[in-house]
Amino acid sequence: MGKKRGAILLLLLCFILASCGQKSSIISLIHSDSAMNYGDTGGLELPLDTNHTKISILVASDFSNLSDKLVIKELSERTGLDVDIIEVPPASIQEKAKVMLSSNDMPDIVNSSFSFDEINQLGAQGTFVSINKYINELPNLKKHFVDDDENNIIFNTYTSGDNNLYVFPKFEFQRPVNHGFLYRKDIFDRNGISAWKSTEEFYQALKKLKTVYPSSFPYVSKTGTQIFSDWSTSWGIHFPGLFFDEEEQIFKYSATDPKAKQMLDFMRKLYVEGLLDEEFLTCTQGNWEVKMTEPEKAFVTFDWISQMDIFYEQVQESNPEFDLRYAYPVGPTGNVATLSKIGGGPAVTNNSKKLLSLKLLDYLLSPSGAELMTLGVQNKTFQVEKDGSVKYLGFSQEKTISIDDLEERYGMFIDGLYRRVDKRSVYFNYSKKEQEAQDMIIKENRFAKELPPVRFESAQKAQVSKWTNDLYAASMEFAQNYVLGNDAGETSWDRWAEKANYLGAEELVALYNHQYQKYLK
Repeated sequence: MGKKRGAILLLLLCFILASCGQKSSIISLIHSDSAMNYGDTGGLELPLDTNHTKISILVASDFSNLSDKLVIKELSERTGLDVDIIEVPPASIQEKAKVMLSSNDMPDIVNSSFSFDEINQLGAQGTFVSINKYINELPNLKKHFVDDDENNIIFNTYTSGDNNLYVFPKFEFQRPVNHGFLYRKDIFDRNGISAWKSTEEFYQALKKLKTVYPSSFPYVSKTGTQIFSDWSTSWGIHFPGLFFDEEEQIFKYSATDPKAKQMLDFMRKLYVEGLLDEEFLTCTQGNWEVKMTEPEKAFVTFDWISQMDIFYEQVQESNPEFDLRYAYPVGPTGNVATLSKIGGGPAVTNNSKKLLSLKLLDYLLSPSGAELMTLGVQNKTFQVEKDGSVKYLGFSQEKTISIDDLEERYGMFIDGLYRRVDKRSVYFNYSKKEQEAQDMIIKENRFAKELPPVRFESAQKAQVSKWTNDLYAASMEFAQNYVLGNDAGETSWDRWAEKANYLGAEELVALYNHQYQKYLK
């Protein structure tokens, strides 16, 4: 009996072990199948964690309770992390971040709260993690920014003076044409004015509008000193930084170049004649919206192309003829900026959860992560139509869906969190007016050339950063005073050029050209 009982027990033990192994295989298959349903993760294994570790993320947003949104909950489920979004209004996020820093209570991932230079400085002090040290554990980052020769320039552009990368980059997030001059076509048509095709035609159009509507300011702006940068591309420069002279094949400093003076003289002319809003440097978002949507206050601006449809939805009942359209750039070249497909991003706090935080961002850089953060979950937030197009769910058919709508309802397109945009998303699903803007620029190839790559040695980066920051602040201050008429004319310009050189403009240009030649060799 003892031998028989022992044999039975042994047989039972083998059955149990076999069953356990089978169960383990089944669980493995289920897990594998679940991961496959998430799409292409770029080689990153999900879930990232099995302990539901909390990862806090500081973002700039006008919306609240983002952690409770469907997409963020799905992100937590896929990664195994407890993703906690700390949303702060854009206007106060920098102050909030500095309070957190001083109280030693930094979130795990921080976005839109420190300048690029501040991030590098804090990173060198140990506050933020050196992302480049974990490249081999971040397959999507490695694929797009290390193995791809076209994009690995990021390690020159975004690294700090100690040659470390402290910002997690984003990829394929830009439309070819995203901003530009917008004009009230309904007002132009009513007064027999054609859309301009040159700078002089632009000026004459504004003059005529001022005559017809004396109390108006034909051109309005909401971006403060950003207007100088926005306009500068079509004047052949990158105000107030360096630009590359294609004819001479050298770098020059834009804020002291004759092209910059021509642009500022033209803007000053508009300001003096009442064609440029007297509040163009201080106008708020709200006031700008009122000026652009009321019948006879303003007719031309520079903004995001989606604003054409957003404004129409706001005023269509009271003003069904309202028609905001895209126009050619104002300036001698008639070109728009070529938007890079790579950009900066959040910093990761150097704590015990840093690798999980980095892997979370790496997942968002994958095709699967891009789909989740910009389309959501299939059959819950979107569905694929027979023609392959995507339809978002939960909105009326008449509504033009914006990325703000998707952020508010589902938690998509959270600034600083999404690292890549799915090409099927609303961002690339152009309306008729947005497509018109793309066609105008793309068909005529009105894109300014990107700056050629220049690599700096680690010892040079701190000095380049100081020169750049000092010159930026001084250039913007000078431009304001010049246009407002407080400090204009040849004498003023010569005095400014001397000051710019004192702040390092000539030395900065010389270093750029030296390093560029070194790079070519």
